[in-house]
Amino acid sequence: MSDAIAAEIRTPEEATPMRRGLSIGPLPWPVYVGAALVTAFAVWSGRLPNDVIGGLSVLMLLGFLLGKLGQTIPVLKQIGGTAILCLFVPSAIVGYGLMPEAAMKAIATTFKTANFQYFFIACLVAGSILGMPHKVLVQGFMRMFVPLAVGTLAAVAAGILVGLAFGHSPKETFFFIIVPIVGGGLAEGVLPLSIGYSEMLGRPQGELVAQMVPAALMGNVVAIIGAGLLARLGEALPGLSGNGILVRTGDDDLLQQEGPAGAIELPLLGCGIVLSCALFILGTVLAPHTGIPGPILMILAATALKLSRLLPSEMERGAYQINRFMSTNLTFAILVAMGAMLVSWQQLVASFTLGYILICAASVIAMITSGFFVGRWLNMFPVEAAIVTACHSGLGGTGDVAILGASNRMGLMAFAQIATRVGGAIMIVIATLLMKVLY
Repeated sequence: MSDAIAAEIRTPEEATPMRRGLSIGPLPWPVYVGAALVTAFAVWSGRLPNDVIGGLSVLMLLGFLLGKLGQTIPVLKQIGGTAILCLFVPSAIVGYGLMPEAAMKAIATTFKTANFQYFFIACLVAGSILGMPHKVLVQGFMRMFVPLAVGTLAAVAAGILVGLAFGHSPKETFFFIIVPIVGGGLAEGVLPLSIGYSEMLGRPQGELVAQMVPAALMGNVVAIIGAGLLARLGEALPGLSGNGILVRTGDDDLLQQEGPAGAIELPLLGCGIVLSCALFILGTVLAPHTGIPGPILMILAATALKLSRLLPSEMERGAYQINRFMSTNLTFAILVAMGAMLVSWQQLVASFTLGYILICAASVIAMITSGFFVGRWLNMFPVEAAIVTACHSGLGGTGDVAILGASNRMGLMAFAQIATRVGGAIMIVIATLLMKVLY
């Protein structure tokens, strides 16, 4: 495994506190307890600042705690437990009226009034696309295009057929169940999707998030289970498995994840922030003239910049580094905010019906199965091709790690990133354009 892939899974900054003993997030537990007590007293006394400072304190502390639990609890940690707890627990707390009013106000100010979610999305999207090696983006996607395309079509067909059997219309199944599964995760998929859908349908963003989140989570769980079963199949039938090598020609080093890794440079972080914000503003400015939501235009603009190689490599590295900073420290906090502000607990519980679960399962199983057989036809090892295709339904980078970890195939991370990031971004753009036509 390359150093860059290892850094993607666990950065040195993340690992350091663990060597000092028990930590919660990046904080040693005594520091966490002290910060939590200060924040809890401010909430209890009504003196929590109703601004980004107060909101981030609550969100990050709660996110670090729930993330730690999700990474620790057996079974749950293998099925995306961090995302499940960070979304579901705050939603339940708010749903049952247990969230203190001062904390709720500060969260609302941070997430909605200050639009911190947009800043997070801008940094994540820009960094994930600009930070991907050009070779991986171009050649990797060319190699994976056929399994991904066929797998996506198979997922759409299977999901719609099962949806029809349970009374769901094809449009409802496609836009609100299948697309969230293959959209690249929660922060980079469901969140920008909900913004785009809300603008076009005139429906509240929170209602749309609650409708799509269960599909993304369920799809990830099915993909993790499928990857584990594929690994067992490879052990039973060695001829079907490359033991972590995707293509039978053995030239996977061509797509080794080089990435814009390296020492953190503070000026480059500033470049990354400005570049991320500029791309988001560009999408906002062009949106009224194109009819395409701003976050989607941002994805297209970032991809065009990457493919054209107009940006200096240092600026791409800056975008990647601010992406890593945001994803490492604020992903859990943003998920907590989504759970508290956007996910209705009652609507979430009502979504988990037998038909809904079977649609999600059928879509992912069809995608994995097609990846297996198409990969075999393209001279790939079928087990590895199916596992990489399964990553198209992963919850972003965390989902990729969970899927590849379940199959012991971490060396496929570069290909998984293609399936999740690029495949997810393409699906978001396609879904948004189709919704504009069909609704």
